[in-house]
Amino acid sequence: MSKSTSLFTPVLIGGSIILMIGFAIRASFGVFQIPVAEHFDWPRAEFSMAIAIQNLAWGIGQPIFASIAERFGDRRAIILGALCYAAGLVLSAYAITPGQMQWLEILVGFGVAGLGFGVILAMVGRAASPENRSMALALATAAGSTGQVFGPPLAEFLLGHFAWHEVFLIFAAIVMSALLALPMLRAPVTATKQELQESIGALLTRAFKDPSYTLIFLGFFSCGYQLGFLTAHFPAFVTELCGPIASGSLLDVLGVSTTSALGALAIALVGLANIGGTIYAGYLGNRLPKKYLLAAIYVARTLASIVFIMLPITPLSVIVFSLVMGSLWLATVPLTSGLVAHLYGLRYMGTLYGIIFFSHQLGGFLGVWLGGRLYDIYGDYTLVWWIGIGVGAFSAIIHLPIRENRGPVAAAA
Repeated sequence: MSKSTSLFTPVLIGGSIILMIGFAIRASFGVFQIPVAEHFDWPRAEFSMAIAIQNLAWGIGQPIFASIAERFGDRRAIILGALCYAAGLVLSAYAITPGQMQWLEILVGFGVAGLGFGVILAMVGRAASPENRSMALALATAAGSTGQVFGPPLAEFLLGHFAWHEVFLIFAAIVMSALLALPMLRAPVTATKQELQESIGALLTRAFKDPSYTLIFLGFFSCGYQLGFLTAHFPAFVTELCGPIASGSLLDVLGVSTTSALGALAIALVGLANIGGTIYAGYLGNRLPKKYLLAAIYVARTLASIVFIMLPITPLSVIVFSLVMGSLWLATVPLTSGLVAHLYGLRYMGTLYGIIFFSHQLGGFLGVWLGGRLYDIYGDYTLVWWIGIGVGAFSAIIHLPIRENRGPVAAAA
């Protein structure tokens, strides 16, 4: 099957639909933070640990599902992922102890991996022409943010009419609907002669010996920490610490009259801003060195977090921060995945990116877990914010030594 020169291939469209649905559900878990804790009278750390384990399982599952896709076929990996995702949600709906909830989130995390970046971006990358690849990866990543736009508000709306465990069951049905996009996912196996001759073992050995691969792995950690913490805890943070919404204000007129609704809206705004930010990052990724773009994104995140946490938390500051952080949210993904494809080729891109994504999810695990743990100890999220600022600055620095001005052939020499 020949590779299309068109940007909007069926693979890009179908993959974007799957990412959108998968991320809509995943991004909504922070909205359940308070309802679940209040229902069971659990400390904040218990459900935080469940979400943290979900993030870690997602990271562990990403290279596994990418390998399954490369060995047995992309669509089989996606079907398996959807089944894990839906089963995890259904079983979690009937969990009654923190341990049950936390163990079952492993299934959800594996499900997110099966419908996530490691599988889908590898397919999109193979189906795109070289001149369109960076933008195609950006558009697929932005589709995940589209899901984030409507996922948390949908969860907030449903929680107004159903119990939290009933919403989990509804979400399980929505996840299974992603399989309707499978007929569109027929990606060509695009690889150079050298890539086809090189085994996965040899390529992994080469990558693990390459300092640039290690730097990419370490740098992606802070992205996961920041995104994991904000997705899981920002709605609760806004609910508890934000100043009141003025009666008759624009937010009030739009129906956002409580800080709880504002917390859900904040995550949606992050997703909305990320659509433009990610697409623009993909555009720049074809024109500028990706390592410098990544460093700039982490610097901008660090500065935005410092300004936000040092100013009074008001509805306006929440909205502004959400839009700024959203424009930087997943902009790292097309650049990081594109960098992996550039340095190591497309044949095993899913596995190599999946391993790097584990670092992202390890950061996500710590961001979510520390958020709940330190909140229970200190009664606020201040220390967690400053840790995130520190690791963001670390990532900005560590991307600079990456040797990007070489291709897969040069890297193999």
